[in-house]
Amino acid sequence: MDKTRVLFLCTGNSARSQIAEAFLRAYAGDRFEAYSAGLEPVGINPLALRVMEEAGIGMEGQRSKSLMEYMGRMHFGYLITLCSHAEANCPAVFPGVGQRLHWDLEDPSAVPGTESERLEAFRRVRDRIIGRIVHFVEHADGRWSEEGKQDLPRPCGQCDKSTVEPSGGGDV
Repeated sequence: MDKTRVLFLCTGNSARSQIAEAFLRAYAGDRFEAYSAGLEPVGINPLALRVMEEAGIGMEGQRSKSLMEYMGRMHFGYLITLCSHAEANCPAVFPGVGQRLHWDLEDPSAVPGTESERLEAFRRVRDRIIGRIVHFVEHADGRWSEEGKQDLPRPCGQCDKSTVEPSGGGDV
């Protein structure tokens, strides 16, 4: 059985997309090939590594990559943008992408405060990503449940803005 390729995209490929790549690989690597990229890659944030280590998921072999490394070179069943900047700036025509989804998640790297406060922001985002991926894996055949649709990944541009909180969508 061929695995479905999933590309997670955010601005810096330093936290959200890296966490999503690692968790999808660990949780459903038998069904999906996980990849991540950024519009402006900046290196993996050490706090992302730390919160994934806390969850028992390693990120060995992962590195920050540019979207251009994949553009037109691979087919992806799904392209999932993880922030509004990536959604707005990802080319509308991305060769070799089946379905585009958007999960608007806060950038934990942008949260000010003490290391403890910043670490808590990374944990919060990690946990939201884990919840989203669990739902994604359960519903990746394209059948989106009307009941609980607020918690499921949605195709880009089809979010019901009235059900999406400014912090990044309903709780998962």
